[in-house]
Amino acid sequence: MPEYIWGRNPIMETLQSPRQIKRILFAEGQREASSALATILQEAERRHIPTEKVARARLDQISHGAVHQGCIAVVEARSYATLDEILAHAENKHEEPFLLILDAIQDVNNLGSLLRTAESVGVHGVIIPEHRAAEVNATVIKTSAGATEHLLIAQETNLTRTIDYLKKQNIWVVGLAGEASTEYYRANLTGALALVVGNEGKGISRLVRENCDLLIKLPMRGHINSLNAAVAGSIALYEALRQREQGEVKK
Repeated sequence: MPEYIWGRNPIMETLQSPRQIKRILFAEGQREASSALATILQEAERRHIPTEKVARARLDQISHGAVHQGCIAVVEARSYATLDEILAHAENKHEEPFLLILDAIQDVNNLGSLLRTAESVGVHGVIIPEHRAAEVNATVIKTSAGATEHLLIAQETNLTRTIDYLKKQNIWVVGLAGEASTEYYRANLTGALALVVGNEGKGISRLVRENCDLLIKLPMRGHINSLNAAVAGSIALYEALRQREQGEVKK
């Protein structure tokens, strides 16, 4: 089965990534000279990637009615990373590992948003479960604005075992949980770190929660007692980035 990426920004990001694009389809009847599409077609020509003008209805059919912006790329199957490859990436950059673990995120928009933030703050890799969670599909790629194509993403069958392995590599595992007693900005998020963000409804699963070194929470001062998983995770990721750049250690 071929895999697809749709949307102009995601396709442009994929063109700049190691992932191979086999063919680009674009809708007839649109202005090929428009800057975004023209750039895609020029880059495709430079890389000797075939392009094909097709009826918009065909793109609608491939994307199942999603907003494809008149452009779809046929790409090679996604290659997932290993934990060791992620850790080697951090070592090659001479940086302490900075990882994101997503515990059964179900909504593709939340997954895409979290991956976009993860890439933006410079995480070295993201770990997702192989089962009972949203997959990195075309919708996730588009929601992430193509950030997925610049991220090392690992799929693991057992997150508890994964966390145990990371701990043996001296990585501090911090979970985001509403019932935590420590507010996120009071935690030390510097050094080797793996941040865990849980499911939209149930949060972090019991076994994963029990294996975290520390649980942190976001303060809630209004009537609503929780935030969207992608929003909460993004806030915590940017706090970790702030601390890591400033070398701050909260007491």
